[in-house]
Amino acid sequence: MKHSVSELVLDNGMRGLLVNVPDASVMTVEISFRAGEYLVPDEKWETPHLMEHMLLGATESIPKARAFQAEFEKNGAYNNASTSSYDITYEAECADFEWERILNLMLMAISKPLFLKEEFTAEFGNVREELAARSNNHFRHLSLALREEYGFRAKTDQERLDLMDNVTLEDIQEHYKKTHTLSNLRFAIAGKLSPSRQQIIKGLLEGLDLPKGKSRPQLPTELPKKLTKPLYIQNDTVDTIYFYIDTFLKRRLTEPESDALGLVNTMLTETLYSKILGTARERGLVYGMSSGYGQVRDTSDWWFGTQVMPKNAKALFQIIVEELSKVFDGELATEDITAAKQYALGRFQRSAQTVGGIMSGYSGRYFFDGVIEDYYQIPERIRAIDKDIITSVSRAMFKEKIWGIGVLGSCGDEFVQDLRKQLIPLWQPSPKA
Repeated sequence: MKHSVSELVLDNGMRGLLVNVPDASVMTVEISFRAGEYLVPDEKWETPHLMEHMLLGATESIPKARAFQAEFEKNGAYNNASTSSYDITYEAECADFEWERILNLMLMAISKPLFLKEEFTAEFGNVREELAARSNNHFRHLSLALREEYGFRAKTDQERLDLMDNVTLEDIQEHYKKTHTLSNLRFAIAGKLSPSRQQIIKGLLEGLDLPKGKSRPQLPTELPKKLTKPLYIQNDTVDTIYFYIDTFLKRRLTEPESDALGLVNTMLTETLYSKILGTARERGLVYGMSSGYGQVRDTSDWWFGTQVMPKNAKALFQIIVEELSKVFDGELATEDITAAKQYALGRFQRSAQTVGGIMSGYSGRYFFDGVIEDYYQIPERIRAIDKDIITSVSRAMFKEKIWGIGVLGSCGDEFVQDLRKQLIPLWQPSPKA
């Protein structure tokens, strides 16, 4: 969908993106605060999550959460919120004809919450149920446990359940006052944003009744440590094994590097004809497999993971080692790179089919470090990827030898140690500079 983007910087310290999609029939809103768990003591870990659950609820104008939701949703509008280690983000989507009403309701909820005692009790129970349900997600459990082991700010859902009773309503009110300030607010609004509508939006945002605050909190310094032994989570109810392999680089990737790493993931695991997944499926070893990369303030991470039967795990690990070694050595066929580029271009085009899809292409990076992606340049960036940059960034991700493996299952510690030994050649000797 054709669109244009501009940044709106207000005198009150707030800033955000306006994404004009002239043909849109809906409007999408995201409002984000740096307010995640890294800003609270460990014993109060669940404070941001509980606050997020309560915020889109009772307000000064609509003093009951259920009544607020009924008013919000009466024409089919949607709202939600999410909490991460770093941020709390509130989102809404509505039909174009009621955009102003919905935006007003969102801003009211964010600026005038009541934090009622009875709703704290109700949401405390709801969060407990949410965490209990999530604790049965073995991939999530393993991922969070690994992040904690590497030294990142993370806790498993089981740990979070144990910490919940430490949080009081007063903790939530205090965290809200500390984090929900104008200087800490970032927004992204996408839809049919004519000049007149942009002026209305600007006026609504300028009138938001929140304290200005001092500044946006800095992201934490998090440097991962190498795991000298695997993280093994014994679970006798699981016959398969769940695993993640991580390797870290102690800096953020450049734009060409991140593009290339995204493309090599496509080549290795994202399709049924990819090098690792395709080969493994051809041999009947695994149903699916994923890989990806992530970045925090000071670190980049490349990961691989799946669920596999123990009898097939060692053969799958051998494929992983062989295919990554080929990448390090530059054994990449031109036709494979071309095919991966075509796949990436098609995926990019699919991502731009909806207003929400377009906005998410901007908001994640903007909320993280204030960078506005040049959306229309992405196809050209994909076409510019070549074998040299793929090989270079892949080697770089393994060069510093900061890595680890986590396994959840009932295969036993000795079996997990054997899997780790299979991987050691990827880091030793170090891939070429």
